[in-house]
Amino acid sequence: MKKLLLVVLLPAILLCSCTQKMKELEQQANKKFGDQNFKTAISLIELYKLRHGYYPASMDSLEFKGDWDIMAINSTDYKKLDDGYELNLTKGWMGKPDSLQIKYPAGFWKGLGVRKSNLKMNFTNKPSHKN
Repeated sequence: MKKLLLVVLLPAILLCSCTQKMKELEQQANKKFGDQNFKTAISLIELYKLRHGYYPASMDSLEFKGDWDIMAINSTDYKKLDDGYELNLTKGWMGKPDSLQIKYPAGFWKGLGVRKSNLKMNFTNKPSHKN
């Protein structure tokens, strides 16, 4: 009886722990890919401004995109504003990352044109274009 119980319960216990571990790994992957996608999109947008003197009208205006850049562009939502741009993270690896878990310190935002985002922006005053 004990062997039968062990044969039945052990796989169920292992399956539950594996399912939980897989969920944790997916959340970590979404966060890491979301972080990278967001930073890549910012880099492409800021490079465009450096080359042209203004922010792109849309992400379609970005030049010289690689395959990984396309993934980042498709994982963010960009909107040009009068004084910069809004950039929201929409996708991580396989799903939407919990945007509240991805936070950047005030120094990260310094000198960038990001004015709005669904990610935590740790600064109290609106950043200026001055360096």
